[in-house]
Amino acid sequence: MSASAPVIGRLPGDQRYWFAAIAVLLLAWPFLFGSFWARIGLGALMWIGLAQSWNMIGGYAGYLDFGHGAYFGIGGFAAGIAMVQFGYPFVVGFALAIVVAAVLAYLVAVPTLRLTGAYFAIATWALAESLKQAALILEITGGTFGLSLPRSPDTFIGIAVPFAISETFFYYVMLVLCTATMLLTYYLFERHEFGYRVKALRDDQDAAESLGIDTTRVKRQVYVLSCVVAATFGSVYAWYIVFIHPNDVLAPIITDRMVIMALLGGLGTLTGPIFGGLLVFLLQRLSSVFLGSSTFYLPLIGVLIMVTVLFAPSGIIGILRGEVGRDDVRKNLKELGEKFDLL
Repeated sequence: MSASAPVIGRLPGDQRYWFAAIAVLLLAWPFLFGSFWARIGLGALMWIGLAQSWNMIGGYAGYLDFGHGAYFGIGGFAAGIAMVQFGYPFVVGFALAIVVAAVLAYLVAVPTLRLTGAYFAIATWALAESLKQAALILEITGGTFGLSLPRSPDTFIGIAVPFAISETFFYYVMLVLCTATMLLTYYLFERHEFGYRVKALRDDQDAAESLGIDTTRVKRQVYVLSCVVAATFGSVYAWYIVFIHPNDVLAPIITDRMVIMALLGGLGTLTGPIFGGLLVFLLQRLSSVFLGSSTFYLPLIGVLIMVTVLFAPSGIIGILRGEVGRDDVRKNLKELGEKFDLL
């Protein structure tokens, strides 16, 4: 079958039925379960998309970006400023968020991608913190008061929406955006030559350069792409929540969650961020709703991270593929014991 064939056309028969069933469930979700679960669903879709955006640079390219969440906030503020300060509709704000994120990401990529490892991670973290502090003092972002966006009308690009601007509407907006992110990731990183170049860069940069790959260009491209994707989710989130504050949309915890979701699900895999995103988001939301604490899940997440790093470095995807067996666990325990003189 040609590389241009539809994604679903390459799936085995049983998987096609599962794919179709999941698609139907996602499309019918708000009408089956109501507005509360529509809110849960749109949050899960947003975090899956954000985890995938970090996975592009952190998983596929192997660059630990600890400032990635800043572009979520940049997208939110770019769209919000366009709507509040200039009176533009959201569509213009959405486009502006893409442009601003792309330009800033490129300017950041030129110096920082010369760094590797911990140096790159620290540089991106410092950038994110600087942007948050700047947003807290700039008048155009609302400073310490934040930015209140106008309530959206009951139309979208001039077209009346049957269920108005509601949880259901934003659920479908997030569904479209998340689906587009997954399809883009599949095409670019799993099927296209670009993905092979990115993986070659991650595995051995010197070897990639010896094969004629312009690693500098590839690094900049994947970094800008991942940042733009994060910004698109930030712009939609700002439109949905109608109030954004630097301490919320530029908080370090946003990057932390992206990293944890991608790590638990499986770095450098297409579906890893889906499993990791669902696991972390649902644990957080359900503990908040049913246990009355939004931090109750954190100790469990900490344990899951330790177990994943030690015994299942490929994440949930690795476990589902059977890549972690008893021999692997024994080997890791032995190495851990020898390292700390426990055995």
